Amino acid sequence: MLRSVLAISAILTLVGPGAADPLTRLGVGRPATPSAIAAWDIDVRADGRGLPPGRGTVREGAAVFAARCAGCHGAQGEGAAADALVGGRGTLATAKPLRTIGSYWPYATTLFDYVRRAMPFDAPQSLTPDEVYAVSAYLLHRNGILPEQAGLDADSLARVVMPNRDGFTTDPRPDLPAPIR
Repeated sequence: MLRSVLAISAILTLVGPGAADPLTRLGVGRPATPSAIAAWDIDVRADGRGLPPGRGTVREGAAVFAARCAGCHGAQGEGAAADALVGGRGTLATAKPLRTIGSYWPYATTLFDYVRRAMPFDAPQSLTPDEVYAVSAYLLHRNGILPEQAGLDADSLARVVMPNRDGFTTDPRPDLPAPIR
């Protein structure tokens, strides 16, 4: 027990609140520069704040999806090695709900944010903003939310109303901001 206390004391001395700057004391890491932070600051909020400039159409999205997404999600987004992205409307209250973009997701901006950050699986963050807008338009079209001739940009994507937007409950804590509508 005494050894454990001494070990913990030694560790806290090295990295605890009273320790010197770990970058210099331990010789690891590097300072977070504004440009390094900006490269990682790519979140998109439900109301569209954070969406980058760009534009993409359903037709362009079909081509990007075929080249970069269909291998995992199926030719039409029906699911293959990875989850289905299309279908599932009306299944959430059934014994076998299919949670897809069109049946479950409350905000279209979440689709953009997720694709931009995490897809394609083998090369996350490799799609341009125009390609992400295009894939988003294509998937929203495949889910019956956008017409075939639609295009998306930061303004129009933020205005898309998803079928399950009101399917989530809000956090009842009074100290939180009101939900986005």
